[in-house]
Amino acid sequence: MSLLRVHQVSKRFGNQTAVDRLTFSVRAGQAYCLLGGNGAGKSTTVNLLLGFLRPDQGTLSFLDWDLWRDRAVARDHLFYLPDQVSLYPEFSALENLDYLTRLANKPSTAMAIREALDAVGLPRVAHGQPVGAYSKGMRQKVAIALARLKDAKLLLLDEPTSGLDPAAIKEFVALIADLKQGGAHVVMVTHDLQCAHLLADHIGILQAGVLVAERENRQLSLDDLEHLYFQSVLDQQESA
Repeated sequence: MSLLRVHQVSKRFGNQTAVDRLTFSVRAGQAYCLLGGNGAGKSTTVNLLLGFLRPDQGTLSFLDWDLWRDRAVARDHLFYLPDQVSLYPEFSALENLDYLTRLANKPSTAMAIREALDAVGLPRVAHGQPVGAYSKGMRQKVAIALARLKDAKLLLLDEPTSGLDPAAIKEFVALIADLKQGGAHVVMVTHDLQCAHLLADHIGILQAGVLVAERENRQLSLDDLEHLYFQSVLDQQESA
């Protein structure tokens, strides 16, 4: 079974340790959430997974690749969804996906692009409209359609539900669940406990670069998760 593995990874910036001996793994069809506030090390972890930063120690591997040494190859199988999706605002969804799939060396036919947009629930009437007028949820649907067209096997989600209304959050969670069923590995970083509880199979609580707790989500109610999170924060503050 394919696996994303982060093993004893540390990253320092000068005298500041941003990530300290981080270890976790994700199997195909699963979502792992790193839950933490500002300064917890979430962004550094994402940049390590993207191959933008070299770990000072430890390894990050996916399938047969080291995510630093083989980053150029690994990126062909990886998809990053930032908090704010950047698309060409004057282009339609169809035009954006036509250009972006070509840029990724995975050109798609017009029919395949329409089918991907249909699959993520973007209304047909919006396919040919400039994306500059889209809501955040609609832009995310275009991005997820791109992930489908690329057949991405590893999805990195950065605060994906920030600014979404409850209906859009429900749609987003359903779209990610569909990708998981297709065998994708999902890593999400967020400070949103409810989002983590809705989407993740496993949750790790990150504080000051340290993974202070890790649980299977099915073992937790939302109240349990909230208690675990704030107790972990308190414990980390007392030990600092």
